[in-house]
Amino acid sequence: MHIVQLANFYGPRSGGLRTAVDQLGAGYVARGHRVTLVVAGIRAESETLATGVHRIVVPGRRFFAVEGYRAANPVVIRRLLPRLGADSLEVSDRLTLRGMGPWAKARGVGSIMISHERLDRMIELGAPAAVARWASDVANLGTARSYDTVVCTTAFAGEEFARVQAPNVETVPLGVDLHTFRPDRKDPAARTRWAGDADVLLVQSCRLSMEKQPARGIEVVRALVADGVRAHLVIAGDGAMAEELRRQAAGLPVTFAGHVTDRAELAALLASADMAVCPGPHETFGLSAMEALASGTPILVSRNSALADVALPDCGLPAADTGSAFTAAARAILHRGADAFRESTRARAEEFTWDRAVERMLELHVATGERRRFLRRRDAAGPILLRPRAGTRADQHRTAPRAAASRPGS
Repeated sequence: MHIVQLANFYGPRSGGLRTAVDQLGAGYVARGHRVTLVVAGIRAESETLATGVHRIVVPGRRFFAVEGYRAANPVVIRRLLPRLGADSLEVSDRLTLRGMGPWAKARGVGSIMISHERLDRMIELGAPAAVARWASDVANLGTARSYDTVVCTTAFAGEEFARVQAPNVETVPLGVDLHTFRPDRKDPAARTRWAGDADVLLVQSCRLSMEKQPARGIEVVRALVADGVRAHLVIAGDGAMAEELRRQAAGLPVTFAGHVTDRAELAALLASADMAVCPGPHETFGLSAMEALASGTPILVSRNSALADVALPDCGLPAADTGSAFTAAARAILHRGADAFRESTRARAEEFTWDRAVERMLELHVATGERRRFLRRRDAAGPILLRPRAGTRADQHRTAPRAAASRPGS
């Protein structure tokens, strides 16, 4: 089977979306399928990755302040697709590439849209709640009708589709790299490097943009320092709010690590921390939080995100979206001690594997591809006209007038 993945906003610093696309694609290839990934970049490129995925880069327009967040013109994608010969499309962009579903249906190609975010929450960042709900409902109903299958990574992510009673939504949890992120990555040298002589090391790994609420970690460390706690916060990530956050953190024990490209270094940081602050209230899966859990580190999360269902009592705590609520939850976690969470956090992360995600996604790809091929063959064959057999009721009705006309005296 040839699976073509389409993704915008895929770049070196695009975090969870890139990880998900790459892991799924590598899994498909490992199971004998052919995979082509089409993404937006600075210039046109084409290469075969070490995983066996053939990646095509088309020029795209830059979005946001961080390089790597680019979107390709859908017209360019449509011109390219016929040459690829896909059996199934997997689209990881529900905005700029949402029209690929109708394109696939018109050509007998299976189509799956992966919803990586809550559209209603995103619209609500700049519009009243009632407007956001109406606009997202209209868009989500259109998306569900356009694609064979819509995949949501959690029940929380699927709530907005359930609201419009979309019948073709499947829940497929993503995975986490359990090999790279693990408790034995805990390293006293790494802790000293990041925390110095502080007694408490907090880490916040996320994109520094408004919807992630990245100032929350700074509010927490400010309150802890006021309590007399010798705490240090490391913020791993970059984004449009970087300079503003540096101003807010002035005079506080906060280190801005930027985007940490070395996965082993990030794993050591997470495993050596006392707590991971994951403040995003709109997270539909929360890959960075999962990496912290896999590292044996408790997570402090928004109770309004999908992570509220992940942060079980032995894995961390959810909190309301205020600085005071997050600080109270942080105090509770620190009072218990990070070591008390290590075994249960790892066990929780082990429930989310890429093998399970890949297998389930392949089931959906095969099902949608087969269905589209069947419909294509049926349409090509044209309508089948069935003539009734002699002696049937229809045949009797058709011959009755002739019989009447041949009777004597008629």
